Amino acid sequence: MTRTIIPKPGRPVRGSATGKPIMALIDLMGRRWVLRILWELRGSPLTFRALQDACGGISPSVLNGRLGELRETALIDTAEDGYALTALGRELLTQFTPLTVWAEKWAKALR
Repeated sequence: MTRTIIPKPGRPVRGSATGKPIMALIDLMGRRWVLRILWELRGSPLTFRALQDACGGISPSVLNGRLGELRETALIDTAEDGYALTALGRELLTQFTPLTVWAEKWAKALR
């Protein structure tokens, strides 16, 4: 069994031998299902099964792996009633707001 290398600042990551924090973040966010999992946890904690249902189509093994990665990178944690964003995870989602605004402008420009 091969162990997945979790992108973290200071380690080489996809696209960066130096592991600059932004490159580690982009690598982590670019992993399949990561953004969807974070998005689904934006409101309230979800159990494993509820999160799997909310993501629609994610296999239990992939979800389990992504949850482990997101816990190890301090973006989610386990709560009494399931998985929840940490303060750092909630802050990350707020940082996407300017990018969302830009993406809407970009979409209009492409129409």
